[in-house]
Amino acid sequence: MIKKILRWIKKALLWFFAISILLVVIFKWVPVPYTPLMAIRAIENKIDGNDAVLSHDWVPLEEISPNLQKAVIASEDGNFLKHNGFDFQAMSKAFKNNQKGKKIKGGSTISQQTAKNVFLWQGRSYLRKGLEAYFTVLIELIWGKERIMEVYLNSIEMGNGVYGAEEAARVWYRTKAKNLTKREAAGIAAILPNPRKYKASNSSAYIERRKDKIMRVMRHIGKIEY
Repeated sequence: MIKKILRWIKKALLWFFAISILLVVIFKWVPVPYTPLMAIRAIENKIDGNDAVLSHDWVPLEEISPNLQKAVIASEDGNFLKHNGFDFQAMSKAFKNNQKGKKIKGGSTISQQTAKNVFLWQGRSYLRKGLEAYFTVLIELIWGKERIMEVYLNSIEMGNGVYGAEEAARVWYRTKAKNLTKREAAGIAAILPNPRKYKASNSSAYIERRKDKIMRVMRHIGKIEY
């Protein structure tokens, strides 16, 4: 019985590794059409009695303003172009501050966020974090930084039912992602910690301060070279 169980586990693991690697290879070239978060949000809206709104329009990275690329690096992951998927210094700082009860962003890199958004569910379990690390390693090895940024900016939540840079630019500023100004890009990046609560335009004083801070950091980011 034990041998049968072990053989079953071995086969299950082999299938998991084969399927996960195949998906990562496919999504290196094919736009990600739908993510688990999109499904979860649709279900949540239905449960709350609201329409399952979904706005998502994939565009290649060259059609997304460098201003937005700089803004999310400034806001979410200052070492994105340098690390290999994990920023251990940021993770350590987040852990220490969380231990002290201070509110601080979790230390997840853009690579980790992309892995979670595309392949996994939301949550804080050890299983999910372990899988997040696994997929982070895969996309860093197979996709590279440029593709990670492209998928990230096309798949993350940027408003209630709004996913990706093109739709965010349209909804918040009535423009295209390639035409986003520095201030507009900072506005979108500023709401990413909670895009269903905050507004990128007609923003609160808190978000306006975040925009100012992000723009100051953006000035120190030179030309992005992947």
